[in-house]
Amino acid sequence: MKYRGPKTTVDSIILEQNQSIVLIKRKNPPYQDYWALPGGFVELGEKVEDAVIRETKEETGLTIEILKLAGVYSDPKRDPRGHTISIAYLCKRQDHLDNLKGGDDAKDAKVYKRDEIEKLQIAFDHKIIIHDALKIADQDKLW
Repeated sequence: MKYRGPKTTVDSIILEQNQSIVLIKRKNPPYQDYWALPGGFVELGEKVEDAVIRETKEETGLTIEILKLAGVYSDPKRDPRGHTISIAYLCKRQDHLDNLKGGDDAKDAKVYKRDEIEKLQIAFDHKIIIHDALKIADQDKLW
């Protein structure tokens, strides 16, 4: 019997000044043209911490530092492609915001203030992740 389990993904919540975060616009389905957190699939043999740094760089052009774990999201229905478990990290960028640009499977990348996010079409369960992460950032004074 072959074991089949969920796929593992990572997401970064990049905290910016004025209580803003970085979002990417998805280039491909599912949720094409929706805004999402930078992230993606963990490669075989890759640590999740390395995956979030790699995926964020590929999709935003930014180098990040992980501040802390924001949460683990495992609802089997969170991704229409199949069961995925996402590990989300609160992060800060290491380089200049001028480097911000959509890349890889991201059509665009922008900084949004927290009060602007509710008005956007957000992919997957990323509104829940963002809400949880902002609560942690406020409590831990990470801004």
